[in-house]
Formats: sequence, structure tokens, C-alpha cells
Amino acid sequence: MTVTATSVDESDQVRQPTAPASRGTRLLRLLPAAAAALSGVLLYVSFPPRTLWWLALPAFAVFGWVLRGRGWKAALGLGYLFGLGFLLPLLVWTGVEVGPGPWLALVAIEALFVALVGAGVAAVSKLPGWPVWAAAVWIAGEAARARAPFHGFPWGKIAFGQADGVFLPLAAVGGTPVLGFGVVLCGFGLCEVVRLAVAARRTGAVRRPAAAVALLSLAVPVAGAVAARPLVSDKAEDGSVTVAVIQGNVPRAGLEFNAQRRAVLDYHARETERLAAEVRAGKVAKPDFVLWPENSSDIDPFANADAAAVIDRAAKAIGVPISVGGVVGRDGKLYNEQILWDPVKGPTDTYDKRQIQPFGEYLPLRSLIGAINKNWTSMVSQDFSRGSKPGVFDMDGAKVGLVTCYEAAFDWAVRSEVTDGAQMISVPSNNATFDRSEMTYQQLAMSRVRAVEHSRTVTVPVTSGVSAIIMPDGRITQRTGMFVADSLVQKVPLRSSQTPATRLGVLPEIALVLVAAGGLGWAIGAGLRRRRAGDV
Repeated sequence: MTVTATSVDESDQVRQPTAPASRGTRLLRLLPAAAAALSGVLLYVSFPPRTLWWLALPAFAVFGWVLRGRGWKAALGLGYLFGLGFLLPLLVWTGVEVGPGPWLALVAIEALFVALVGAGVAAVSKLPGWPVWAAAVWIAGEAARARAPFHGFPWGKIAFGQADGVFLPLAAVGGTPVLGFGVVLCGFGLCEVVRLAVAARRTGAVRRPAAAVALLSLAVPVAGAVAARPLVSDKAEDGSVTVAVIQGNVPRAGLEFNAQRRAVLDYHARETERLAAEVRAGKVAKPDFVLWPENSSDIDPFANADAAAVIDRAAKAIGVPISVGGVVGRDGKLYNEQILWDPVKGPTDTYDKRQIQPFGEYLPLRSLIGAINKNWTSMVSQDFSRGSKPGVFDMDGAKVGLVTCYEAAFDWAVRSEVTDGAQMISVPSNNATFDRSEMTYQQLAMSRVRAVEHSRTVTVPVTSGVSAIIMPDGRITQRTGMFVADSLVQKVPLRSSQTPATRLGVLPEIALVLVAAGGLGWAIGAGLRRRRAGDV
């Protein structure tokens, strides 16, 4: 009995300490998952309306630490968690009026791209100079997201969170891919510097080649941004023009405002006429032309004489051309159109939006969506058609490139206007559907990046705010509040020179995708060789 009792006691003594150790082990196993999700949230916090752009660096440093040396299955999961942590709060505005279903579905799909990037980063993390390969893999993931599915969704590109950051001049070098690459490279470089410093403290040995690459990963993007500063200028090259941006406001926020289309048109006409009265009174300089937002006339002025009369009266009151955002039916098709309205000649030119928004302006998989929820199909009862040509209006001698709302997120849509001769850019938008969410600030940051990318003044006329005037160096010089009627009048520079980013177009992105492919090929080949050596 004594022996038995002793045996039980001894076994208990052996087992008791293992229980807390087991719980601790489980918690340690959860640490990478928690770190991945929280670093994604940190990346979100770096985006507008906050000016904490620098938080993108520790976000990618933690992401790199989580993924380094992982197998592809674990990396997929960790990448997906990072994507959820980033995109869930970033895109919450997509569900403001239609509920959480579309928002969660969008995030679930977009996070899959980040999951694949996570697997790619884990694969190249075993290579020499891994921060370079890993940053290129991230940009390759962004390139894929910008093209598929349904013609892509580039919202959340790292470049769009850097409008206030020191890296912004890189946009003029190679557009959003080079700007994003510089930021992500710096983040992964920070991870490697910290990792090597910890290892050196533990072992007393410094791996000089790896340390040199890590330090260069931190230094080169910053040095590149400083070197690119001369590309950023707000000096006029082709003279200046005085532009007026009209924000008429809407009767109330939300989708219901579409049922009050005449009121929206009247509001914009009224604000323009109010501005005209101030010009006549000498309180405000007379503009050379006026810019109205997207959907400022949801009543087709080509089919409705009363709408045409309202616009014509406003144009005659101000006495200069107006770019009007209209919904126009033509040949049985529906177009989101910008109309150049002359005070004497009436409508003289049009631009049809080319990058239309899935589930907002057209409904992919209509029959399937209708089977799930008929309310969604009723919201988009008729699909908009795509335009096929760039839109550059000649407004009182100034060439104004039109980039309608959602198009500002797409590199090609903005660049095509500049290469077609635009001396400044207008981004007419309608954010009323998204209430007071962060959407308008995220889109405004995109326009600031585009200003620097192509060295052009960018105006942002919005139905309900925030409307703004942005200089070619990315500075906002005037802006409105939200859900107020207002107008902005300012003399702005016209420019015709092209930045390297404009001239190079998609080539920097292709180059970075090839770098990513090379790194992945190297990593996969090295892994296969190790397996074969192990079999032998």
C-alpha cells in the first residue's frame, strides 16, 4: 500500500507542473495569429483620416516577424488574419447603407489575396535579402487585387495611406507600385534589423552581409524619397486658371437621395448662382470654369428639358463653362457622364465613366445575387455601360482631365487623362451614399497621391463633401465640410511636363511583379533541392 501510495504521489508530482506549461504553450501558439491580426489593424490605423502614416512600418515589421520561416499553410492563415485586421475596419463604409453582408463578403474575398501574399512572403523569407523579395511579393498581390475579380478593387493600396508621409515623392518616380514598395520594404527591413540585433546580442556575432541588406532596406526608400523631391513642384508651366468647385449638398444622406434627384440638381444650380452673385458683387474672383460633382444631375438633361433649363440658367449666371455630372441614357444604355456645358452653346462635350463600380453601378452575377437577395437587384435595376475614351475637356483654354470617383483608385484611369494632354485633373465624386464614414477621406488621400504622381493640380468636387483643391505637390489648399453647401474658388497652376511615373506607366509594376516571381521561383527551387537532398 505504501509503495502504491508513493507511486501515485510521485506521478502527481510529475504531472502537476506540466499543466500550466501546456496552457502556456497553447498561448504561445496563439501569439502569431494575434500578432498577425493586430498588425493588420495597425496598418489600418496608418490610413486617413488619421495622419499616422508611419505606423505602416511597424505593421509590416510585425507581419514579417510572424511569417518568417513559416510553412505555406500556416502562412496562408496568418496572411488571411492580417488581411482581415486591415480590411475589415478599412472597408466598413461599404456596408453603411446596404448592411453588413456585402461588406463582409468583400473583405472575405479581398483578404484571400493577402493570404496568398502571406504564403509568398513566408517562402521568400528564407532567401538572402528577403525584405526585397517580400516587398515585391506584396506589390504583386496589390497588382492582382487591382485587376480581379470584376475588373479589380485597388482600395487599400499601401500608397494611398502615405499622402502625409515622407515617402510620397516616390509616387512621382514610379507611381503607386514604387511608393508602396518603398514603404513595405522599409517595414520588412525594420523587422530584419531588429531580428539581427536580437541575434547579435544573444550570440555576440554579427552577420555583416545580412545586416548590410537590412540597413539598406531601411535607408534606400528614405533616400530615394529625398532624392525624388525635385520631381514635386507646384509651379505653373502653362499659366494659371481660376477654378470654382461646387458642392451643392444633398437633401439627406443615404441612398434615398436618389429619389430626390431634382433637389440635388437644384442645390448645385443654386450654389452656382449664389457664387455668381458674389462674383458680381466683387467678393470673389470670377472663375474661368466651374466643376460640379458626379451625380449633380441624375436627371438626364438630354431627355428632360426642365433639367437642361436649370443647368443652362446656372451656366449663364456664372458666365463660364461648367462640367456637370449626369446620368444619361443613350441607345438604350445608361452612362455615368460628365457633360461640358457652355453658357452660350449648351452641351458641347461628354466623358463617360470607364471604370464603373461592381455592385454599385452594375451587378455581376445578377441572377445569383437576385436569388440571394432581391433587394440588391432592385438597388441596381439597370447596369451602367462603360465609356471607351479618355475624357479631357477644353475649358476656357485649359485641358481638364476627368477621373470620375471610383476611377481615382485605378492607376491606368488617371494616367490616361494626363497622357491625353490634361494640364490638371478633376475627380468629380458622390459620397452621399456613405454618410459620414471614412470613405471620403480615403478617396481624398488617393487624389493627393495622384497629384504628386502626375504633378498636376487635382480638384475634388463632391456632392456632400469633402470637396477640395489639391496642389501638384499634394497639399490641400482649400476644403469644405461634410453635408454643407459650399464653393471653393482658387487660382491654380497648369502643368504639362510628365513625371517619370507618367512616362513609365505600368512598367515599374511589371518589374516588381517579375522580381516577386524571381524570388518565389528561387525559394521554391531551393526547397525542392533540400527535399531531394534529404531523400538521398
